[in-house]
Amino acid sequence: MNDEDLFAAPAPTPAPRAAEAEPAPARRAERRAAGAEAARQRQAAGEAGYTAADIEVLEGLEPVRRRPGMYIGGTDSKALHHLFAEVIDNSMDEAVAGHATWIEVEVGSDGSLAVTDNGRGIPVDPHPRFPDRSALEVIMTTLHAGGKFDSKVYETSGGLHGVGVSVVNALSVRLDVEVARGRRLYRQSFSRGKAVGPLVEAGEVMNRRGTTVRFLPDPEIFGADAHFQPSRLFAMARSKAYLFAGVEIRWRCALDRIEPAHPVPTEATFRFPGGLADYLGDRLTGIDRVVDTTFAGRTGRSGGHGAVEWAVAFVEDDGFVQSYCNTIPTVDGGTHEQGLRTALIKGIKTHAERTQNKRAANITTEDVGTSIGALLAVFIREPEFVGQTKEKLATVDAARIVEGAVRDAFEHWLVADPQRATALIDRIADKAEDRIRRRQEKEVARRSPTRRLRLPGKLADCTTNAASGTEIFIVEGDSAGGSAKQARNRSNQAILPLRGKILNVASAGRDKLGANQQLSDLITALGCGTRSAYRETDLRYERVILMTDADVDGAHIASLLVTFFYREMPELIRNGHLFLAAPPLYRLTQGARTLYARDDAEREHMIANVFDKRGKVDIGRFKGLGEMLPHQLRETTMDPKTRTLLRVEVDAENPAETVAAVERLMGTSAEARFRFIQEHAQFAHDLDI
Repeated sequence: MNDEDLFAAPAPTPAPRAAEAEPAPARRAERRAAGAEAARQRQAAGEAGYTAADIEVLEGLEPVRRRPGMYIGGTDSKALHHLFAEVIDNSMDEAVAGHATWIEVEVGSDGSLAVTDNGRGIPVDPHPRFPDRSALEVIMTTLHAGGKFDSKVYETSGGLHGVGVSVVNALSVRLDVEVARGRRLYRQSFSRGKAVGPLVEAGEVMNRRGTTVRFLPDPEIFGADAHFQPSRLFAMARSKAYLFAGVEIRWRCALDRIEPAHPVPTEATFRFPGGLADYLGDRLTGIDRVVDTTFAGRTGRSGGHGAVEWAVAFVEDDGFVQSYCNTIPTVDGGTHEQGLRTALIKGIKTHAERTQNKRAANITTEDVGTSIGALLAVFIREPEFVGQTKEKLATVDAARIVEGAVRDAFEHWLVADPQRATALIDRIADKAEDRIRRRQEKEVARRSPTRRLRLPGKLADCTTNAASGTEIFIVEGDSAGGSAKQARNRSNQAILPLRGKILNVASAGRDKLGANQQLSDLITALGCGTRSAYRETDLRYERVILMTDADVDGAHIASLLVTFFYREMPELIRNGHLFLAAPPLYRLTQGARTLYARDDAEREHMIANVFDKRGKVDIGRFKGLGEMLPHQLRETTMDPKTRTLLRVEVDAENPAETVAAVERLMGTSAEARFRFIQEHAQFAHDLDI
């Protein structure tokens, strides 16, 4: 043994196994305690940065200006025009309640909008809860203040939350109110929701009563370029007159506010004694009907159950229901529409049983809904809507009220003309049998091991099974899709509506393309696959037609779609399947003669060479495909006998230039597009912006 071994520490004696595990619980307890302490410190630091001083209380109408979308659905053009709806709805409530006989709408030269009625006038006496303020000022500057919470004041009304006119006030840079009440005239002005002065008594007035509200939307909210479109206001005012036969609506518009592309008269008067029946007659111009007569009627208020007015026509192609509650458009339907469909299906079933028509056994509510063009208006107390913009009615009793009003009247209408009833039931039964047949064909195809195609829900397919001679129209938006479905030939024309501008596939990755529902629906509808998986034999239609609005936005959407096909289905273009529709931009009318022009040049040529130079030519511009009546869309854009199609082709001799052009204009490089604009700006003219 050497010296190093003598002075070395003795080797430790191995401990038992149980002794090795003993420190582990202690170490875990220490780590838990340290973690808890760190969490307490973080929580304390967070609490120190979040105190009572961080709680913001918005007073008056400030919440509306901070979050206008909560009250009017946004700050776009639709929201801007919703302000007009809120103001005219108050006047309509006065008319429906029997206190006003006329309403005047005036578009001023400065872009302001005024609505006047001859109703009772907003109360101007001091408010009981706010003695130093008039009721008018309280209504204009306070959310949830109004006379419509109590049904004793208004039996039915469109506004129930007391936010409508105060929201308009909050979002207006200027709002002036005049009230003629008790032979005295009162005025008060507001700006951005706040009174700029007290209520002023302006003296005695004779033979005048009612309220005038004139307002100018705030550019801080809606943008410096935002303005009212007279053509849109004109249509909204006209529809209100249809909805209540007892009111006269007077229209005035400053000449310098009228847009040449969408002309409207400077003065007009609307009064429609026939109500919804007159409205439906105009709406169905050029649409084929199963029977010529319209089933229309109205019931008055009885027992507190409200009133119902309806007009129903039975049409050959896809139908529609346009509904209102207390003159408010309910574009998303609701319980009152359910009541209408229930009344119609029960009436048909009852009459079929009475006449032993067994074909009605297969008819469902769906078949009835696709067979009618209907307008429905209900007037009920305290309706419940989905959202402040009131686009869907949720009142449960509305279904019962409408069904009770319509069903007996419909059964009497069927009994009054047995031949008409038989023709009607047989045509709806045909649709039911066609629906059952299509469902069975889909079930067979679904069970087939060689083809498992599940078509998109929005696709309105054609009835022809073979691809030869068939067409699919790709249209922008549900509104245009609805018109196209009514205008099409169901045998060989299919419709697929897309929502807005699709994904730009030239600047997006494959993952985004695969996750895009609209492009997925389009690929599924065509059935032929993409890129290396493309199979010409599986293409379900002979022609793929892009049908977009005849404006800049429509051209942009068409370019995005062409880019999609060029990148994902180039063989579809090379084989001559892709086309662009050419809808007209203008409707030219002189007397009984109506022609259509695709652009400005064709319009001027027709005016100079086709029409009689001695007579005036009325020019109307279509804002979009959805604005065209189905028979107009069929005649100008969809009927092979009268339409024009542009085939999309690829320059086969210079493929590299085509690839470079697509990448330059649609790719990820914004600099490339900017250089292109700089190089070609001198050649641009007649821009539609």
